[in-house]
Amino acid sequence: MAAQAPTEDLSKPAVQDAGAKPDAPAANNIKDEDGDDSEDDAEGAAPAAGTGAAKKKKKRKPKKKKKNPTQQSDPPRVLLSQLFPDKKYPKGEEVEYVDENRYRTTSEEKRHLDNLKSEWLNDYRHGAEVHRQVRQWAQKTIKPGMALTDIANGIEDSVRALVGHPGLEEGDALVAGMGFPTGLSINHCAAHYTPNAGNKMVLQEDDVLKVDFGVHVNGNIVDSAFTMAWNPRYDPLLEAVKAATNAGIKEAGIDARLGEVGGVIQEVMESYEVEINGTTYPVKSIRNLNGHTILPYSIHGTKSVPIVKTNDQTKMEEGDVFAIETFGSTGQGYVHEDGEVSHYAKRGDANKVDLRLSSAKSLLNVINKNFGTLPFCRRYLDRLGQEKYLLGLNSLVANGIVEDYPPLVDKKGSYTAQFEHTILIRPTVKEVISRGDDY
Repeated sequence: MAAQAPTEDLSKPAVQDAGAKPDAPAANNIKDEDGDDSEDDAEGAAPAAGTGAAKKKKKRKPKKKKKNPTQQSDPPRVLLSQLFPDKKYPKGEEVEYVDENRYRTTSEEKRHLDNLKSEWLNDYRHGAEVHRQVRQWAQKTIKPGMALTDIANGIEDSVRALVGHPGLEEGDALVAGMGFPTGLSINHCAAHYTPNAGNKMVLQEDDVLKVDFGVHVNGNIVDSAFTMAWNPRYDPLLEAVKAATNAGIKEAGIDARLGEVGGVIQEVMESYEVEINGTTYPVKSIRNLNGHTILPYSIHGTKSVPIVKTNDQTKMEEGDVFAIETFGSTGQGYVHEDGEVSHYAKRGDANKVDLRLSSAKSLLNVINKNFGTLPFCRRYLDRLGQEKYLLGLNSLVANGIVEDYPPLVDKKGSYTAQFEHTILIRPTVKEVISRGDDY
């Protein structure tokens, strides 16, 4: 829940001094309407016999008005709408179109189309600002020695607090909150790993950690990721992937062909190499991982953005929302599924199935009411109070209603990195909605 801003304590008890001598009888004290010892009850009246020096009537101090906080707390718990009382959230990086699309920047028609989607834009900017504030806190907080579960819970609790939707009431998580579970994939694991209940994994000094999480407001998902490493020998790997992501963002735009965007990404990525323990490794694009379009309440849309050159002639179009994400590896540059599953999502195109297990029916009802088609993980079911749900969950997967997303790994001993931004292909400009000072 959103924490209340600390307030000044204005209710300290006042020390009352009646001025009476220890042996003075109580009947000799004169009380005013407020019950205070006072000489002001009768105008010009002399103090009663047996009382000490007359006490002046105390004036109550007016209560100070609570002010809206002006900066985020640590950890982030201040509702974002309190930091932006006008509910107008910061724009992302706006990039003007070039060449044949240059006219769009000043076109009255295109500006009108932009204005028609002002509420949608503000929702996206709301989610993006939440993402920036939470991830910048995470970047300064995450350290070797921390448990992955604590890292994930810290990020997710912060997101929920900033949007003001804890997600514990039925349907609350569908209004705003986590767009998908926090991915904390380490070393040769590139994606789709988040700790399940009971996970004891602790971050190590020599690890390369991918932090990938989403924030949604009214189903509009901001998808952005970064990589952290504490050993400087991995710096060239991180630089390669960040540069490749930025190259893909620069190439993206109306009528850009997806296969050509992938070629630009690959060229930049594979111009880097990294030396580890005396061996030099070329940085490879992980060829079976892609960026993608984002649809309302659906993290994976219908278009994919390759990170290697392909013959895909599909074009980016006005109104598309893309996650431009790239992965680099010192291994084979190819991932496969391996390990305990944590990520799930209900399929939007799932056929209606007559489920036999009552636990599967019950769990599907919980998923529909709390997540819809948004991805979720086992920890999310745990915090909703669900118990002994694995049999029902596996039944939903087997019947094609829910899709599972196992961890994606390159060969053991290799290292992978990821950077990602969400971009809006607006009618007038390309907006890198999740851009920040950090990346």
